Amino acid sequence: MPRTMTKLEAVREFERKEAEKIPASERLGFHLTPLVGWMNDPNGFCYYNGCFHLFYQYHPYNTVWGPMHWGHAVTTDLLHWDYQPCALAPDSSADSAGCFSGSAVETPDGRLLLMYTGVQPASTGHKEIQAQCVAVGDGRDFVKDRANPVITGDMLPDGFSTVDFRDPKIWYENGRYYCVASSRHVIDQGTILLFESPDGHAWKFVTVLDSCHDQLGKMWECPDFFALDGSQVLLVSPQEMRATDDSEFHAGEGTVALLGRYDPVTHAFARQKVQAVDYGLDFYAPQTTLAPDGRRIMVAWMQTWANTHNAPQHHPWFGRMTLPRELSVKQGRLYQNPVRELETLWAGETRLTDVQVDERTALPGIRGRSLDLTVKVHAAESPDCRRFTLRFAEAGGLFTEIRCDLDRGELAFDRSHCGSRRDIAHTRHIKVAPRDGLLTLRLILDKDCAELFLNDGACALTALVDTALEADGISFAADGGPVRLDVIGHPLK
Repeated sequence: MPRTMTKLEAVREFERKEAEKIPASERLGFHLTPLVGWMNDPNGFCYYNGCFHLFYQYHPYNTVWGPMHWGHAVTTDLLHWDYQPCALAPDSSADSAGCFSGSAVETPDGRLLLMYTGVQPASTGHKEIQAQCVAVGDGRDFVKDRANPVITGDMLPDGFSTVDFRDPKIWYENGRYYCVASSRHVIDQGTILLFESPDGHAWKFVTVLDSCHDQLGKMWECPDFFALDGSQVLLVSPQEMRATDDSEFHAGEGTVALLGRYDPVTHAFARQKVQAVDYGLDFYAPQTTLAPDGRRIMVAWMQTWANTHNAPQHHPWFGRMTLPRELSVKQGRLYQNPVRELETLWAGETRLTDVQVDERTALPGIRGRSLDLTVKVHAAESPDCRRFTLRFAEAGGLFTEIRCDLDRGELAFDRSHCGSRRDIAHTRHIKVAPRDGLLTLRLILDKDCAELFLNDGACALTALVDTALEADGISFAADGGPVRLDVIGHPLK
Protein backbone atom coordinates (compact mmCIF):
# COMPACT_ATOMS: atom_id res chain seq x y z
CA MET A 1 0.00 0.00 0.00
CA PRO A 2 1.49 3.39 -0.99
CA ARG A 3 2.41 5.72 1.81
CA THR A 4 0.07 8.67 2.35
CA MET A 5 1.82 11.99 1.69
CA THR A 6 2.17 14.47 4.52
CA LYS A 7 0.53 17.88 4.16
CA LEU A 8 3.89 19.41 3.30
CA GLU A 9 4.68 16.77 0.70
CA ALA A 10 1.22 17.22 -0.81
CA VAL A 11 1.51 20.97 -1.11
CA ARG A 12 4.98 20.69 -2.62
CA GLU A 13 3.68 18.30 -5.25
CA PHE A 14 0.68 20.56 -5.93
CA GLU A 15 2.68 23.76 -6.30
CA ARG A 16 5.24 22.07 -8.55
CA LYS A 17 2.55 20.92 -10.99
CA GLU A 18 0.54 24.14 -10.90
CA ALA A 19 3.57 26.40 -11.30
CA GLU A 20 4.41 24.69 -14.59
CA LYS A 21 1.16 26.10 -15.99
CA ILE A 22 2.15 29.74 -15.33
CA PRO A 23 4.24 31.26 -18.16
CA ALA A 24 7.03 33.69 -17.37
CA SER A 25 5.04 36.44 -19.13
CA GLU A 26 2.48 36.26 -16.30
CA ARG A 27 5.12 37.25 -13.76
CA LEU A 28 6.35 40.72 -12.93
CA GLY A 29 9.77 41.88 -14.02
CA PHE A 30 11.49 42.17 -10.64
CA HIS A 31 8.81 42.06 -7.95
CA LEU A 32 8.33 38.71 -6.22
CA THR A 33 4.94 37.03 -6.69
CA PRO A 34 3.79 33.76 -5.10
CA LEU A 35 4.76 30.58 -6.88
CA VAL A 36 1.04 29.77 -7.07
CA GLY A 37 -2.06 30.90 -5.19
CA TRP A 38 -2.12 33.68 -2.60
CA MET A 39 0.63 35.76 -0.95
CA ASN A 40 0.55 38.25 1.89
CA ASP A 41 3.12 39.22 4.59
CA PRO A 42 6.85 38.74 4.03
CA ASN A 43 8.34 36.29 6.52
CA GLY A 44 11.80 35.11 7.46
CA PHE A 45 13.67 37.68 5.36
CA CYS A 46 17.34 36.87 5.93
CA TYR A 47 20.75 36.29 4.36
CA TYR A 48 21.82 32.66 4.70
CA ASN A 49 24.30 30.40 2.90
CA GLY A 50 25.24 32.92 0.23
CA CYS A 51 21.81 34.26 -0.74
CA PHE A 52 18.82 36.18 0.53
CA HIS A 53 15.86 34.06 1.63
CA LEU A 54 12.35 35.46 1.63
CA PHE A 55 9.48 33.40 2.96
CA TYR A 56 5.90 34.61 2.72
CA GLN A 57 2.37 34.00 3.96
CA TYR A 58 0.96 31.62 1.42
CA HIS A 59 -2.27 29.86 0.50
CA PRO A 60 -1.17 27.72 -2.44
CA TYR A 61 -4.55 26.21 -3.21
CA ASN A 62 -6.43 29.41 -4.03
CA THR A 63 -5.96 33.07 -4.92
CA VAL A 64 -7.84 34.18 -1.82
CA TRP A 65 -6.68 34.04 1.79
CA GLY A 66 -6.88 30.60 3.38
CA PRO A 67 -4.98 28.26 5.71
CA MET A 68 -1.56 29.84 5.97
CA HIS A 69 1.61 28.10 4.79
CA TRP A 70 5.09 29.55 4.25
CA GLY A 71 6.14 30.02 0.63
CA HIS A 72 9.83 30.42 -0.08
CA ALA A 73 12.12 32.08 -2.64
CA VAL A 74 15.82 32.94 -2.77
CA THR A 75 17.87 35.56 -4.61
CA THR A 76 21.46 36.73 -4.90
CA ASP A 77 20.65 40.18 -6.33
CA LEU A 78 17.26 41.07 -4.72
CA LEU A 79 15.73 41.29 -8.21
CA HIS A 80 15.63 37.79 -9.70
CA TRP A 81 13.96 35.17 -7.52
CA ASP A 82 14.26 31.39 -7.54
CA TYR A 83 11.33 29.56 -6.01
CA GLN A 84 11.95 26.91 -3.38
CA PRO A 85 9.49 24.27 -2.15
CA CYS A 86 6.92 25.32 0.43
CA ALA A 87 8.74 25.60 3.76
CA LEU A 88 5.94 25.18 6.32
CA ALA A 89 2.44 23.69 6.23
CA PRO A 90 -0.18 23.67 9.02
CA ASP A 91 0.39 20.05 9.99
CA SER A 92 0.83 19.96 13.77
CA SER A 93 -1.41 20.48 16.76
CA ALA A 94 0.35 23.78 17.51
CA ASP A 95 -0.40 25.28 14.08
CA SER A 96 -3.32 23.29 12.66
CA ALA A 97 -5.21 26.49 11.80
CA GLY A 98 -2.22 28.11 10.11
CA CYS A 99 1.47 28.93 10.15
CA PHE A 100 1.25 32.71 10.47
CA SER A 101 3.89 35.41 10.11
CA GLY A 102 7.36 35.23 11.61
CA SER A 103 11.06 35.53 10.94
CA ALA A 104 14.37 33.67 10.64
CA VAL A 105 17.89 33.76 12.07
CA GLU A 106 21.03 31.73 11.51
CA THR A 107 22.11 29.71 14.54
CA PRO A 108 25.73 29.55 15.75
CA ASP A 109 26.02 26.00 14.38
CA GLY A 110 25.03 27.14 10.86
CA ARG A 111 21.40 26.07 10.73
CA LEU A 112 18.42 28.32 9.97
CA LEU A 113 15.88 28.85 12.74
CA LEU A 114 12.36 29.88 11.74
CA MET A 115 10.07 31.45 14.31
CA TYR A 116 6.39 31.84 13.47
CA THR A 117 2.92 32.15 14.94
CA GLY A 118 1.10 28.86 15.18
CA VAL A 119 -2.66 29.19 15.29
CA GLN A 120 -4.90 26.67 17.05
CA PRO A 121 -8.57 26.81 16.07
CA ALA A 122 -11.34 27.75 18.43
CA SER A 123 -13.12 24.86 20.05
CA THR A 124 -15.51 24.17 22.88
CA GLY A 125 -14.39 26.19 25.85
CA HIS A 126 -11.84 28.49 24.21
CA LYS A 127 -11.36 30.98 21.42
CA GLU A 128 -8.70 30.74 18.72
CA ILE A 129 -5.22 30.58 20.25
CA GLN A 130 -2.13 32.26 18.79
CA ALA A 131 1.30 31.29 20.12
CA GLN A 132 4.88 31.28 18.89
CA CYS A 133 6.57 28.23 17.37
CA VAL A 134 10.00 27.36 15.96
CA ALA A 135 11.41 25.07 13.28
CA VAL A 136 15.04 24.40 12.39
CA GLY A 137 16.55 23.32 9.10
CA ASP A 138 19.06 23.66 6.30
CA GLY A 139 17.42 26.51 4.41
CA ARG A 140 15.11 24.21 2.42
CA ASP A 141 13.67 21.61 4.79
CA PHE A 142 12.69 22.35 8.38
CA VAL A 143 11.76 20.29 11.43
CA LYS A 144 9.29 21.75 13.89
CA ASP A 145 10.11 21.66 17.58
CA ARG A 146 8.11 18.93 19.32
CA ALA A 147 7.61 21.32 22.23
CA ASN A 148 5.76 23.90 20.08
CA PRO A 149 4.47 26.39 20.91
CA VAL A 150 7.57 27.69 22.68
CA ILE A 151 6.03 31.03 23.72
CA THR A 152 2.50 30.65 25.02
CA GLY A 153 -0.19 32.89 26.39
CA ASP A 154 0.52 31.93 29.97
CA MET A 155 3.88 33.74 29.65
CA LEU A 156 2.11 37.05 29.02
CA PRO A 157 1.50 39.61 31.75
CA ASP A 158 -2.07 40.24 32.85
CA GLY A 159 -4.30 42.04 30.40
CA PHE A 160 -2.78 40.72 27.16
CA SER A 161 -4.70 38.78 24.52
CA THR A 162 -3.87 35.26 23.38
CA VAL A 163 -6.17 35.71 20.39
CA ASP A 164 -4.13 38.70 19.19
CA PHE A 165 -0.58 37.51 19.91
CA ARG A 166 1.56 37.06 16.82
CA ASP A 167 4.32 37.92 14.32
CA PRO A 168 7.60 37.25 16.18
CA LYS A 169 10.76 38.93 14.83
CA ILE A 170 13.84 37.07 16.08
CA TRP A 171 17.53 38.03 16.24
CA TYR A 172 20.74 36.75 17.86
CA GLU A 173 22.85 39.12 19.93
CA ASN A 174 25.68 38.67 22.43
CA GLY A 175 25.14 34.93 22.70
CA ARG A 176 21.37 35.09 23.26
CA TYR A 177 18.23 35.08 21.17
CA TYR A 178 15.65 37.84 21.38
CA CYS A 179 12.33 38.36 19.69
CA VAL A 180 9.65 41.01 19.61
CA ALA A 181 6.02 40.01 19.14
CA SER A 182 2.69 41.80 18.89
CA SER A 183 -0.13 41.53 21.38
CA ARG A 184 -3.22 43.51 22.28
CA HIS A 185 -3.66 44.89 25.78
CA VAL A 186 -7.10 45.43 27.23
CA ILE A 187 -6.31 49.12 27.91
CA ASP A 188 -3.20 50.08 25.96
CA GLN A 189 -4.26 48.18 22.80
CA GLY A 190 -1.43 47.43 20.35
CA THR A 191 1.74 46.53 22.24
CA ILE A 192 5.17 45.16 21.37
CA LEU A 193 6.60 42.62 23.80
CA LEU A 194 10.24 41.53 24.15
CA PHE A 195 11.24 37.92 24.89
CA GLU A 196 14.65 36.31 25.53
CA SER A 197 16.11 32.81 25.10
CA PRO A 198 19.49 31.11 25.57
CA ASP A 199 18.92 28.62 22.74
CA GLY A 200 15.95 29.78 20.61
CA HIS A 201 13.67 27.15 22.15
CA ALA A 202 13.20 28.02 25.85
CA TRP A 203 11.85 31.56 26.14
CA LYS A 204 10.90 34.04 28.85
CA PHE A 205 9.12 37.39 28.83
CA VAL A 206 11.37 40.41 29.38
CA THR A 207 9.44 43.67 29.02
CA VAL A 208 6.97 45.83 27.13
CA LEU A 209 8.88 47.89 24.56
CA ASP A 210 6.10 50.25 23.47
CA SER A 211 2.32 50.55 23.20
CA CYS A 212 -0.01 52.60 21.06
CA HIS A 213 -2.11 53.72 24.07
CA ASP A 214 -5.14 53.70 21.78
CA GLN A 215 -3.67 56.48 19.62
CA LEU A 216 -1.88 54.87 16.68
CA GLY A 217 -4.53 52.38 15.66
CA LYS A 218 -5.65 49.40 17.71
CA MET A 219 -3.81 46.11 17.19
CA TRP A 220 -0.16 46.46 16.14
CA GLU A 221 1.12 43.75 13.77
CA CYS A 222 4.42 42.63 12.22
CA PRO A 223 7.01 44.33 14.46
CA ASP A 224 10.66 44.74 13.51
CA PHE A 225 13.32 46.13 15.84
CA PHE A 226 16.85 47.12 14.86
CA ALA A 227 19.63 49.67 15.26
CA LEU A 228 20.34 51.97 12.32
CA ASP A 229 22.64 54.97 11.97
CA GLY A 230 22.73 55.73 15.68
CA SER A 231 18.99 55.28 16.25
CA GLN A 232 16.81 52.36 17.27
CA VAL A 233 13.92 51.68 14.92
CA LEU A 234 10.70 49.89 15.78
CA LEU A 235 8.46 49.15 12.79
CA VAL A 236 4.83 48.23 13.35
CA SER A 237 1.76 47.82 11.16
CA PRO A 238 -1.31 49.13 13.02
CA GLN A 239 -4.89 48.20 12.27
CA GLU A 240 -7.86 50.58 12.61
CA MET A 241 -5.85 53.78 12.36
CA ARG A 242 -7.48 57.19 12.20
CA ALA A 243 -6.41 59.75 9.63
CA THR A 244 -4.39 62.70 10.91
CA ASP A 245 -4.86 66.32 9.87
CA ASP A 246 -1.28 66.61 8.64
CA SER A 247 -1.74 63.67 6.21
CA GLU A 248 1.00 61.73 7.96
CA PHE A 249 -1.34 58.79 8.57
CA HIS A 250 -4.41 57.61 6.69
CA ALA A 251 -7.40 55.70 8.04
CA GLY A 252 -7.32 51.91 8.11
CA GLU A 253 -4.21 49.71 8.04
CA GLY A 254 -0.96 51.66 8.19
CA THR A 255 2.76 51.29 8.69
CA VAL A 256 4.60 53.24 11.38
CA ALA A 257 8.26 53.79 12.22
CA LEU A 258 9.03 54.63 15.84
CA LEU A 259 12.55 56.04 16.14
CA GLY A 260 14.21 56.31 19.51
CA ARG A 261 16.86 55.07 21.93
CA TYR A 262 17.30 51.57 23.31
CA ASP A 263 19.30 50.40 26.32
CA PRO A 264 20.34 46.76 25.67
CA VAL A 265 21.03 46.27 29.38
CA THR A 266 17.72 47.46 30.82
CA HIS A 267 15.83 46.79 27.56
CA ALA A 268 14.13 50.17 27.81
CA PHE A 269 13.03 51.75 24.53
CA ALA A 270 12.38 55.52 24.53
CA ARG A 271 10.35 56.71 21.57
CA GLN A 272 11.54 60.03 20.08
CA LYS A 273 9.97 60.30 16.61
CA VAL A 274 6.91 58.81 14.90
CA GLN A 275 6.45 58.75 11.13
CA ALA A 276 4.74 56.77 8.41
CA VAL A 277 6.88 54.15 6.69
CA ASP A 278 5.02 54.43 3.37
CA TYR A 279 2.35 56.94 2.34
CA GLY A 280 0.79 54.91 -0.43
CA LEU A 281 -2.23 52.83 -1.19
CA ASP A 282 -0.71 49.33 -1.26
CA PHE A 283 1.91 48.69 1.42
CA TYR A 284 1.78 46.63 4.61
CA ALA A 285 3.76 44.41 7.00
CA PRO A 286 7.34 45.47 6.16
CA GLN A 287 10.22 43.29 7.32
CA THR A 288 13.96 43.94 7.20
CA THR A 289 17.22 42.06 7.15
CA LEU A 290 20.88 42.97 7.39
CA ALA A 291 22.86 42.38 4.20
CA PRO A 292 26.47 41.13 4.35
CA ASP A 293 27.69 44.59 3.30
CA GLY A 294 25.95 46.23 6.26
CA ARG A 295 22.88 47.59 4.48
CA ARG A 296 19.51 47.33 6.22
CA ILE A 297 17.13 46.04 3.50
CA MET A 298 13.33 46.21 3.78
CA VAL A 299 10.58 44.51 1.81
CA ALA A 300 6.80 44.67 2.30
CA TRP A 301 3.56 43.19 1.04
CA MET A 302 2.49 45.35 -1.91
CA GLN A 303 -1.18 45.28 -0.99
CA THR A 304 -3.51 46.23 1.84
CA TRP A 305 -6.32 44.19 3.31
CA ALA A 306 -8.99 46.68 2.24
CA ASN A 307 -7.88 46.32 -1.37
CA THR A 308 -8.05 42.52 -1.50
CA HIS A 309 -11.83 42.22 -1.42
CA ASN A 310 -13.31 41.70 -4.87
CA ALA A 311 -9.95 42.56 -6.42
CA PRO A 312 -9.64 41.85 -10.13
CA GLN A 313 -7.94 38.53 -10.84
CA HIS A 314 -5.66 39.39 -13.74
CA HIS A 315 -3.17 36.62 -12.95
CA PRO A 316 -3.25 32.98 -11.83
CA TRP A 317 -1.68 34.21 -8.56
CA PHE A 318 -2.50 37.03 -6.11
CA GLY A 319 -0.16 39.32 -4.20
CA ARG A 320 3.35 40.60 -4.65
CA MET A 321 6.23 42.08 -2.67
CA THR A 322 7.65 45.56 -3.02
CA LEU A 323 11.01 46.20 -4.57
CA PRO A 324 13.54 45.73 -1.73
CA ARG A 325 14.65 49.06 -0.28
CA GLU A 326 17.76 50.32 1.49
CA LEU A 327 17.05 52.08 4.78
CA SER A 328 18.91 54.87 6.52
CA VAL A 329 18.25 57.43 9.24
CA LYS A 330 19.07 61.08 8.49
CA GLN A 331 18.25 64.06 10.70
CA GLY A 332 16.04 61.84 12.82
CA ARG A 333 13.99 60.56 9.88
CA LEU A 334 13.77 57.12 8.26
CA TYR A 335 14.80 57.25 4.59
CA GLN A 336 14.33 54.54 2.00
CA ASN A 337 15.50 54.06 -1.58
CA PRO A 338 15.40 51.22 -4.11
CA VAL A 339 18.26 48.78 -3.67
CA ARG A 340 21.24 49.84 -5.75
CA GLU A 341 21.11 46.52 -7.60
CA LEU A 342 18.24 48.00 -9.63
CA GLU A 343 20.82 49.84 -11.72
CA THR A 344 21.93 46.49 -13.20
CA LEU A 345 18.56 46.39 -14.99
CA TRP A 346 19.06 49.72 -16.74
CA ALA A 347 18.79 49.17 -20.50
CA GLY A 348 19.83 52.57 -21.77
CA GLU A 349 19.31 56.16 -20.71
CA THR A 350 17.41 59.24 -21.84
CA ARG A 351 18.69 62.39 -20.15
CA LEU A 352 16.92 65.71 -20.69
CA THR A 353 18.14 68.84 -18.88
CA ASP A 354 16.70 72.34 -18.59
CA VAL A 355 13.36 71.26 -20.07
CA GLN A 356 10.67 73.91 -19.80
CA VAL A 357 7.12 72.58 -19.61
CA ASP A 358 3.86 74.49 -19.66
CA GLU A 359 1.06 72.84 -21.62
CA ARG A 360 0.75 69.06 -21.22
CA THR A 361 3.41 67.38 -23.27
CA ALA A 362 5.26 64.11 -23.73
CA LEU A 363 9.03 64.16 -23.80
CA PRO A 364 11.10 62.21 -26.32
CA GLY A 365 12.31 58.83 -25.09
CA ILE A 366 10.27 58.96 -21.87
CA ARG A 367 7.59 56.27 -21.79
CA GLY A 368 7.04 52.69 -20.65
CA ARG A 369 5.74 50.44 -17.89
CA SER A 370 9.12 49.01 -16.92
CA LEU A 371 11.05 52.14 -16.11
CA ASP A 372 13.26 53.92 -13.58
CA LEU A 373 12.33 57.61 -13.98
CA THR A 374 13.85 60.53 -12.07
CA VAL A 375 12.35 64.01 -12.37
CA LYS A 376 13.96 67.04 -10.75
CA VAL A 377 11.58 69.96 -10.42
CA HIS A 378 13.43 73.27 -10.15
CA ALA A 379 10.79 75.03 -8.08
CA ALA A 380 12.94 78.03 -7.16
CA GLU A 381 13.59 78.71 -10.84
CA SER A 382 9.90 78.32 -11.72
CA PRO A 383 8.36 81.09 -9.58
CA ASP A 384 5.05 81.25 -11.47
CA CYS A 385 4.36 77.51 -11.42
CA ARG A 386 1.83 76.64 -8.76
CA ARG A 387 1.31 73.00 -9.72
CA PHE A 388 3.39 70.42 -11.59
CA THR A 389 1.76 67.19 -12.79
CA LEU A 390 3.17 63.95 -14.09
CA ARG A 391 0.94 61.34 -15.66
CA PHE A 392 1.99 57.76 -16.37
CA ALA A 393 0.34 54.57 -17.63
CA GLU A 394 -1.46 56.96 -19.97
CA ALA A 395 -3.51 56.12 -23.07
CA GLY A 396 -7.09 56.48 -24.26
CA GLY A 397 -8.21 58.67 -21.38
CA LEU A 398 -6.63 56.44 -18.72
CA PHE A 399 -3.78 57.65 -16.55
CA THR A 400 -2.41 57.83 -13.02
CA GLU A 401 -1.40 61.31 -11.92
CA ILE A 402 1.15 62.77 -9.52
CA ARG A 403 0.25 66.38 -8.64
CA CYS A 404 2.78 68.58 -6.90
CA ASP A 405 1.34 71.78 -5.46
CA LEU A 406 4.59 73.67 -5.14
CA ASP A 407 3.12 76.69 -3.42
CA ARG A 408 1.45 74.59 -0.70
CA GLY A 409 4.10 71.89 -0.26
CA GLU A 410 1.65 69.08 -0.97
CA LEU A 411 1.72 66.09 -3.30
CA ALA A 412 -1.26 64.01 -4.43
CA PHE A 413 -0.98 60.53 -5.92
CA ASP A 414 -4.21 59.88 -7.81
CA ARG A 415 -5.15 56.65 -9.62
CA SER A 416 -8.85 57.57 -9.94
CA HIS A 417 -8.53 57.49 -13.74
CA CYS A 418 -6.43 54.32 -14.02
CA GLY A 419 -9.40 52.25 -15.18
CA SER A 420 -10.32 50.64 -11.86
CA ARG A 421 -14.01 50.17 -11.16
CA ARG A 422 -13.52 49.23 -7.50
CA ASP A 423 -14.79 51.26 -4.57
CA ILE A 424 -11.46 51.60 -2.76
CA ALA A 425 -9.13 54.44 -1.88
CA HIS A 426 -7.60 55.90 -5.04
CA THR A 427 -5.88 59.07 -3.80
CA ARG A 428 -3.32 59.97 -1.17
CA HIS A 429 -2.24 63.50 -0.18
CA ILE A 430 1.05 64.01 1.62
CA LYS A 431 3.12 66.96 2.76
CA VAL A 432 6.30 67.26 0.73
CA ALA A 433 8.06 70.49 -0.17
CA PRO A 434 11.05 71.39 -2.34
CA ARG A 435 14.40 71.36 -0.57
CA ASP A 436 16.74 74.18 -1.43
CA GLY A 437 14.43 75.00 -4.32
CA LEU A 438 14.43 71.46 -5.73
CA LEU A 439 11.80 68.69 -5.58
CA THR A 440 13.03 65.26 -6.67
CA LEU A 441 10.74 62.41 -7.73
CA ARG A 442 11.93 58.91 -8.56
CA LEU A 443 9.25 56.65 -10.00
CA ILE A 444 9.87 52.90 -10.44
CA LEU A 445 7.42 51.06 -12.70
CA ASP A 446 7.12 47.30 -13.12
CA LYS A 447 3.95 46.56 -15.11
CA ASP A 448 1.13 47.28 -12.60
CA CYS A 449 3.49 48.23 -9.75
CA ALA A 450 4.37 51.85 -9.03
CA GLU A 451 6.78 52.97 -6.30
CA LEU A 452 7.51 56.66 -5.82
CA PHE A 453 10.45 58.01 -3.81
CA LEU A 454 10.57 61.71 -2.96
CA ASN A 455 13.49 64.00 -2.08
CA ASP A 456 16.09 61.25 -2.21
CA GLY A 457 14.06 58.83 -0.11
CA ALA A 458 12.61 61.10 2.58
CA CYS A 459 9.14 59.78 1.64
CA ALA A 460 7.95 56.73 -0.28
CA LEU A 461 4.55 55.97 -1.79
CA THR A 462 3.52 52.56 -3.14
CA ALA A 463 0.51 51.68 -5.28
CA LEU A 464 -0.88 49.20 -7.77
CA VAL A 465 -2.23 50.59 -11.02
CA ASP A 466 -5.07 48.68 -12.65
CA THR A 467 -4.32 49.78 -16.20
CA ALA A 468 -3.61 47.62 -19.24
CA LEU A 469 0.10 47.45 -20.08
CA GLU A 470 -0.53 48.93 -23.52
CA ALA A 471 -1.06 52.25 -21.74
CA ASP A 472 2.58 53.29 -21.48
CA GLY A 473 2.50 57.04 -22.11
CA ILE A 474 4.07 59.59 -19.76
CA SER A 475 3.32 63.31 -19.90
CA PHE A 476 4.14 66.47 -17.97
CA ALA A 477 2.31 69.77 -17.40
CA ALA A 478 2.42 72.94 -15.31
CA ASP A 479 -0.28 75.30 -14.04
CA GLY A 480 0.16 79.02 -13.37
CA GLY A 481 3.40 79.26 -15.29
CA PRO A 482 6.12 77.11 -16.82
CA VAL A 483 8.23 74.70 -14.81
CA ARG A 484 11.87 73.79 -15.39
CA LEU A 485 12.73 70.10 -15.20
CA ASP A 486 15.61 67.67 -15.49
CA VAL A 487 14.38 64.24 -16.54
CA ILE A 488 16.32 60.97 -16.58
CA GLY A 489 14.70 57.76 -17.83
CA HIS A 490 16.14 54.26 -17.68
CA PRO A 491 14.13 51.49 -19.35
CA LEU A 492 14.45 48.31 -17.29
CA LYS A 493 15.33 44.92 -18.66
